[in-house]
Order: sequence, then structure tokens, then C-alpha cells
Amino acid sequence: MVRIDYYNDPQAPAANSLVVGSSAVVSDGEGRILLQKRSDSGNWALPGGSMDIGETIAQSAIREVKEETGFDIQIDRIVGIYSDPGHVFAYDNGEVRQEFSICLAGTIVGGKLQVSHESTAVQFFNVPDLPDLQIHDSIRIRIRDYLDTKPPVLR
Repeated sequence: MVRIDYYNDPQAPAANSLVVGSSAVVSDGEGRILLQKRSDSGNWALPGGSMDIGETIAQSAIREVKEETGFDIQIDRIVGIYSDPGHVFAYDNGEVRQEFSICLAGTIVGGKLQVSHESTAVQFFNVPDLPDLQIHDSIRIRIRDYLDTKPPVLR
């Protein structure tokens, strides 16, 4: 399914659904951050997606990381809660989603790196290399909040 991210764009279509989602900032032992290159946009992004009925937000993030990267993680903390109505996803089926997303920080406890059908690559990046990557602003905010050691943010 084709997806277009709109962020504070006056030309964005109006949201017609609200979905709870999770994402995770996962780092390796060297402090590098795990990103996937999304097949729908070509952007590098954190692993994440919609929460399923019957799971907790932590279980959602753990499942999404496993599905999208091959790694098993444990959740360490909340990075932030993101519900900006100026950020919507327009899908080719007509859905325009405002996402209520909780970003968590996780540590790898098993698994091995793999690419899913949602991505074309999965890779760890050093933090100084991130500015040179094609990353949506909303993901940059989450990474910045992760690197900030203050309590979780509400955006």
C-alpha cells in the first residue's frame, strides 16, 4: 500500500481515522541506532506500526521490531508520546490517518538482522551520520528525544 507522510503541510488531506501505534529506538552495544529503509517512501525510519487489539503498547513495539528487523528486544523506557494532528499519513485506499504513537527505547536480547517486506534495508547508524540520511522530520524528533536524557515528552 502506498503511503504519503504529511507534516504541517497546508495541502494535507484531513484525517479520517485515528490509530494507536508504537515505534522503538533500538541501539546496539556501540550506541548506533537501528533504522529500516521503508519500501513505501524510501525514508529511513524507526521500526514501528499499529498496535493490535489484545496487546500492550510494549508488546506492539516488540512485535513490530521483530517483524521489521528480525531482532528481539526488551523495552527500557518511554521516549515520548506523539499525537500531532499536523502529521497525517494518506494511504492509497483513501484512509488519512492521524497516528497516536508512543515511542519506546529498547535493547536487543536476541534474533538476527533481517529485511522485511516493509523495507529495502535494515542497518545500524552512528548518531553523527544521521543528519545525512533521508529521514522524515517526525522520526528525527523521536531520535532527538531519545538522545535527550530528560523525562519522556508529550508532542
